[in-house]
Amino acid sequence: MHLDHAVTTYPHRHTHSAAPVRADGSRRALRIGLGGPVGSGKTATVAALCRALRAECSMAVVTNDIYTREDAEFLLREAVLPPERIAAVETGACPHTAIRDDISANLEAVEELEDAFREHAPLDVVLVESGGDNLTATFSRGLVDAQIFVIDVAGGDDIPRKGGPGVTTADLLVVNKTDLAPYVGSDLDRMARDAAAQRNGLPVVFQSLRSEPGVDPVAHWVRELITAWATP
Repeated sequence: MHLDHAVTTYPHRHTHSAAPVRADGSRRALRIGLGGPVGSGKTATVAALCRALRAECSMAVVTNDIYTREDAEFLLREAVLPPERIAAVETGACPHTAIRDDISANLEAVEELEDAFREHAPLDVVLVESGGDNLTATFSRGLVDAQIFVIDVAGGDDIPRKGGPGVTTADLLVVNKTDLAPYVGSDLDRMARDAAAQRNGLPVVFQSLRSEPGVDPVAHWVRELITAWATP
């Protein structure tokens, strides 16, 4: 689905998503990737999205860690979804490899989840969380239909200005942990200006999961994508 703007993919493989409609006429789930640096709040955002959307749509999550199941175990402890709706991929290598270069393990996990619920409660959306990466992290279009990139104010208010494919081309940029700005010396107005300059009109959400409106703006964005995806 990727919104209609240029996305740089490295290298040039897996550049097309699977067809939205299967051969039998059924529609597969929308796949949304969440990437961003270590500690930016990707897993917390995934958990919050699950809580916000689980009552109104059928969803599942695939997490990525290099050698552990840490993120999946966090989601399981928080009971954000039933255990059978959460799958973990251990990449064994640099996180962006598994979401961009060799997507086979993630794609298999996504398809297994879709098959498991296909008959009785077909999935509307699968969230694929990348392992912690840097500003170059992007998802292959063969794996996801849209992507969210999460940065946080504690990483420095110069992060949007530094750019990188994650910041500049993601379908949605989330600037997380805004409640920490006064304590880490980050200028939110500066971050907003720099993000706007880098993203050429693409949406940016400033978010604190510890205060209102929390994840609601991101959940609204995801909800609109799900509705558009389900519309023939």
